[in-house]
Amino acid sequence: RTRRTTAASRTAAADPLAPVSYFDKGKVDAAFAKGAVLLDGSDGRNYMVHASRREKPGQAEIHTKDTDVIYVLDGKATFVTGGEAVETKEIAANELRGSSIRNGETRQIAKGDVIVVPTCVPHQFLEVTDPFLYYVVKVR
Repeated sequence: RTRRTTAASRTAAADPLAPVSYFDKGKVDAAFAKGAVLLDGSDGRNYMVHASRREKPGQAEIHTKDTDVIYVLDGKATFVTGGEAVETKEIAANELRGSSIRNGETRQIAKGDVIVVPTCVPHQFLEVTDPFLYYVVKVR
């Protein structure tokens, strides 16, 4: 039997492997208690992991380099995606915020749901339960 080499295994062999990241329950619980970044990607990885917490609605957001993969851990929210962000301002490199979204798609998201928001797509959390807990994997 011949073993085929995949592109992923060739890449892994050519590049040093990133270290495994482990966050025990205590650290994860503490991160969700206030909403915190678990893995910030500062070591050259093309992804970040956030333990996010919302207690109230937020502004419209646009990430010009990151795709958000959101997994709802607890609670419910009204989530708007697409359309056009209103009154946008750049708050940091590659990060825009706006007052609202015009002509977006509104959906209810809840515990167990996953939603993927591609790069440059406006999105906004409107009504949220307190607390609304969710993981975000930001892929760059």
